[in-house]
Formats: sequence, C-alpha cells, structure tokens
Amino acid sequence: MSKITLIYNARLLDESMDTPGALLVMDAKIRSVFQGYYTNSETLEKMARAVLTEDGLEEKCPIELFNAHGLTLTPAFIDMHVHLRYPGQTQKEDLNSGLHAAAAGGYGTIVAMPNTNPVVSSMEMAMKIEREAAAIGLTHLFQTVSITKDFGGEDTSHLDFVEKKYVPVITEDGRDVPASAAMLEGMTKAAEKGIIVSCHSEDMTLGAQAKPFRQEALEIMKEVGLSAWGTGDEAFDEDDEENAEALDRIDLALTKANEILALAEDVATVRNIMLAKQADCHVHIAHVSTAVSINAVREAKNELYDDEADYNADEADAAYQAFEEGEKYTPAPNPRSVGKGGFAVSCEVTPHHLALCGTDEPYIRALVNPPLRSEDDRVALLEALRDGTVDVISTDHAPHTLDDKAAGAPGFTGLETAYAVCNSVLVKDNQFNPRRLSQLMSAQPARLLGLQKGLLRPGYDADLTLLDPDEEWTVDSSKFYSKGKATPFEGRTLSGKVKSLFIDGRLVFES
Repeated sequence: MSKITLIYNARLLDESMDTPGALLVMDAKIRSVFQGYYTNSETLEKMARAVLTEDGLEEKCPIELFNAHGLTLTPAFIDMHVHLRYPGQTQKEDLNSGLHAAAAGGYGTIVAMPNTNPVVSSMEMAMKIEREAAAIGLTHLFQTVSITKDFGGEDTSHLDFVEKKYVPVITEDGRDVPASAAMLEGMTKAAEKGIIVSCHSEDMTLGAQAKPFRQEALEIMKEVGLSAWGTGDEAFDEDDEENAEALDRIDLALTKANEILALAEDVATVRNIMLAKQADCHVHIAHVSTAVSINAVREAKNELYDDEADYNADEADAAYQAFEEGEKYTPAPNPRSVGKGGFAVSCEVTPHHLALCGTDEPYIRALVNPPLRSEDDRVALLEALRDGTVDVISTDHAPHTLDDKAAGAPGFTGLETAYAVCNSVLVKDNQFNPRRLSQLMSAQPARLLGLQKGLLRPGYDADLTLLDPDEEWTVDSSKFYSKGKATPFEGRTLSGKVKSLFIDGRLVFES
C-alpha cells in the first residue's frame, strides 16, 4: 500500500516560493502542493483525497497527518563537501555519527570526500560505503573517488571504471593534484563521462612554504595554552605583558602563512579553470575564500556567458538567412556541448568563510584550509553571492579529535551549525532573501548533481527539512551528534533551528 503523508499548517519555502501551505507526499515523492492558510486538517484531507481519487486510489486509503505548527518547510539541504573520515579514522567521525550530524543539520544529501584511510580510489569502494550509509536510513550519501589513485598524484587509470550514476563527483580534496598533466588527464576522463571535478585549489609547493610559519604559531599557542579553533580561551589574560607578546608572535607567524596560502589558492584556481577549459570538463572550485579566486571564477563564467550569447546570436542569424533563402537549416555544434559534458565552472563557499574574519583575534588562530581571510575577502564572497557567481554553500565539515586540532589539524565540524550560521549572517544581518538561501543550500546543489531534489514541486523527492528561522540558540559542541567538537562558533548565539528531517517522506529526525 502506498505511504501517504499530508504535512500542513506550514510555511512553504524554496528558491521561488514563500507562502503558507501544505504538501501531500506519496511514495517518497511530492504529489501535490497546496498554497494558502490551511490550518483545518479536515479541509485539507478532503482536498488530498480528491487528488488521490484522480490517481485511482481507494477513497479510504490511510493518510498520515503532520501538523507543522507554522514552521518553515523547505527542501532538505544538500552538501557537496563533507569529510566523514570513513574508513580508517573513526576516532574523528564514522558513518553513523556523521549521518546523524547531517540529519540534525537538515541535510538530505551529502557528498563525502575520499581523503580516508585507505583513500577511496575505486567505484567498488565508493559503492560499498554508499550501501553502508543507505542501511543506516538517514541522510543520502554520495561517495567521491580520488582523481589520482591513492592520492599518488600521477595514475588516473581507476577513473576508466567510474560511473557517473554512482559517483557524480571526483576530487583530490584535502590537497590538489600537483602535476598539471595528471590533472588534465583526470579532467579529460571526467569530461567523457560527464562527471564533475571538484578542486581543492592549492599550489602544493606554496602550501609547503606556509607550514613552518603555522608550526611556529602552534608551538607558541601550546606554550601559552591557546586553542587552534578560536574559542575556549576565556581564561587567557591578553593584558598580561608576556601573553600580549606571545599573541603578537602568533599573529605574525600566521599572517605570513596565510599570505602564502592566499597566493597558493589564487594560482591553483586559475590553473584548474584553464585545465578544465582544455579538457572541456565541469570544474567545481571548492571552498573559495579569496577575492582574487572568486573573481577568477566570475571572469570564467562571464566568458562562458559571452560565448553562449555569441553562439546564440550567430545561430539566429544563420537560421534567418536560411529561411530567407528557402534552404534547410542545420545548427552548428554548440562549443559548450563538445563531448558529453562541456566546459562549465561552478563554485562553493563555506559558512565559516562567510561569517568570520581571519585577520583578527581570535579567529586568526582558528586553523582551517583554506584559512579564514580578511574582511575584504569576506565581503567579496558576499558580493559573489549577490551577483550569482557563487553556486552553492557547502560546509567542508572536517571533524577532528581535540588532540589532533591542538596539533594543528585544519578544519572544523560544520554540519550542525551551517544553516543557523548562514541564516544569521546572510538573512538576518545582510538582508538576503530566504529564498536565495534555499537556492544556495538546496536547489542549486541538486541541479549540479543531477538530482530530482531541492524544490517543493510535484514529482520531486520528498526530502524535506522543517525549521524555525527565528529560534535563537547557543552553540554547544558537547551536544553535537558529530564526534568533531572543534568549532569557531562555540558559545555563539545563532538564529535558525532545524526541527525535523524527512527522507523520502519518512520522518527520520526530530530535535
């Protein structure tokens, strides 16, 4: 018998809708959308039964009612960049803890990175992880595969056996592919299959030059008892002369490191876009953090739009001329559709790069790759959100043990704070339309991944998040489902709370 659920008394929100209403869900799909102030379940149930009768279902088939109590119902979020540390680093995270964290954050689908132990370098291994995740019955998971075998930097032969259906994205995340020839080969193979190449853009030789400065800062931080995630240092007396001197030394060392890492990101971003253009593939620039890099993405997109406009204009002229001369018109190949994929550029930004300035205390000590940047860089990312250069917001969820963080492991846990951070910083503070946030966190990642998700439309998957955009709460990492407790938002009051998650129409999480 069909599983039928009617979610009513909700605010329906997606990239193009913000209205009171209700959803009828049947067999894991959205069947109908009812817009209007329907608080009476009996009225709505009659409307729902009329729809079901059209489908030939029995008039008395059971309908499960779910009262949303005026909360916001939105397509479940989709995260294109998550580290689950599985297999091999389960002290940091595992499938169970990671998927529970994703569910608590309102995520219906996540894309896991391959920098595990061993490295995920085969479709068989990726599919095994996906099957294990599916058995848990929470958030959907796609497992990426490395661009080079075992992150060796040269061999791409394993990509010959990867299928887009199971692995829509390949990446070397956590690092970049140092050799341009190997990257070009991997991108060319991905282009033939229509697979996205997600790039952690960092010139590895420059990155190596930044390491000694970070290590110097970490040693000083250890001496004076400061954390490597920018919080939990309330007992530290900055007015003490020796402590003030230590802070100056830490800031100087990290500033030198971050300047090098900014150059490393900018150089690699330009390189990866150029290689993708040569390979005719879809390149996705991960966690863009600098003004220079986001502008490189913008310029590449503008060039694509100009080429498309020129193509369309030329084709229109040719078609009209053929019509005038009474000849048959044969369209020329679209230069953006060569091969199975075609050159395309997309990018993501993270909540922490949108929310935090990394040139000031304490966030200069919140170690992550790429580092938290200057206020000018942060504002450039906000502008890129406004003008459409940025396609998606991804968490780069990177859980570590506290010991590993203290030793300098870069990254933060992010799945359980992402919506609230973005809602607070973008919608509440910068007057972004909440529909735009839904687009960035749901609709556009779904489009990039080719999923029938991310919109409240009949026929779309019923992965849904119920949230209260106005509820304020204080971040307490001890309550995270994730094993990773290091977050620069510890103790910060945020607006926006995930209340429930539906996967395929099933209620799988309630806060």
